[in-house]
Amino acid sequence: MFETLKEQPADKILQLMQMYREDPRETKIDLGVGVYKDASGNTPVMRAVKAAEKQLWEVQDSKAYTGLAGDPAFADAMIGLVLGEAVARENIAAAATPGGTGAVRQAFELIKMANPKARVFVSDPTWPNHLSILNYVGIETVTYRYFDGETRGVDFDGMMADLADVTSDDVVLVHGCCHNPTGANLNLTQWQAVIDLLLEKGATPMVDIAYQGFGDGLEEDAQAVRLIASSVPECLIAASCSKNFGVYRERTGLLMAISNDSSRKSLNQQSLNFLNRQNFSFPPDHGARVVTMVLNDPALRADWAAELEEVRTSMLGLREQMAAELQRVSGSDRFGFIAQHRGMFSRLGAAPELVQKLREDHAIYMVGDSRLNIAGLNTQTVPILAEAIVKVGM
Repeated sequence: MFETLKEQPADKILQLMQMYREDPRETKIDLGVGVYKDASGNTPVMRAVKAAEKQLWEVQDSKAYTGLAGDPAFADAMIGLVLGEAVARENIAAAATPGGTGAVRQAFELIKMANPKARVFVSDPTWPNHLSILNYVGIETVTYRYFDGETRGVDFDGMMADLADVTSDDVVLVHGCCHNPTGANLNLTQWQAVIDLLLEKGATPMVDIAYQGFGDGLEEDAQAVRLIASSVPECLIAASCSKNFGVYRERTGLLMAISNDSSRKSLNQQSLNFLNRQNFSFPPDHGARVVTMVLNDPALRADWAAELEEVRTSMLGLREQMAAELQRVSGSDRFGFIAQHRGMFSRLGAAPELVQKLREDHAIYMVGDSRLNIAGLNTQTVPILAEAIVKVGM
């Protein structure tokens, strides 16, 4: 039987990680993998998370299963974090998932179950795993223009022109904040225009929010998703705790299905429970319970929010330093967009051969589409990167 298996396409980011590990040069810089790193190159356990884990270790007296949708307290805490008071709780069905990727996968499964002829519109570019999962699940995808290679900002006119083709059968996938891989984001006026178009066409939005707190702040980063959820008849939201709580390996995510008709919540919840049962039964609980403890304890929440703000401002500082250093060494302000982007990533808009040259000549590793992880830098490596970018002719 196994002899019929076909070789699958390799994940480019995982390939890049392997190449980085095997590179013997001591000067190498990893800007590829999407994991936050501090100035020492470590991905730390956040203070509040460690404190909550200590409390949990002391008081937890069972490892029995939770419900199919996970602990309801986790859903309540995350709904509060992401949506605030934007949507009434009785309109929201929710299920815990193995990370944000699990939430995305379950959302796609729900879309296909609800409407097998649905198409999903995705930004060009988007997180590669969106496309990979959609293809595997068997959902037709349509790309819409998003990134302007000249300005390194949002091609909003192109985006709106392409979204004009959506129908009431379609789903439009958007990034709630800190767009991956570009770092370029819509403003609230543009978000409202997108919502108006979706309402006109009857299409359903799906929001992937994986970086809340990494852009302009916890509340600011939630503005778009709250505006969407409070404006449309139905939407899906896939939320991840990997980045803003630093619980990458605990696989902690939540899928929300929202309808402005509260009578549909029961069926929506049953459907989410059913999908969890088919794919993995009960979701992991450790990360979800820790996140719940942090969000529900005023002292832990305050410490977590303060540390998250340190992370955010550190990345903003690196962005500003990078833009200034590139202006100094290039004599041009063409890299000013780096300071304007938000989140972990920026896309330089450079050709793949120049990215390869950075890797071969300067031991600097970034994804082939020129996406770089700002959090992979520190104040010492910024000048090295800037010099190398100019030397290879970006």
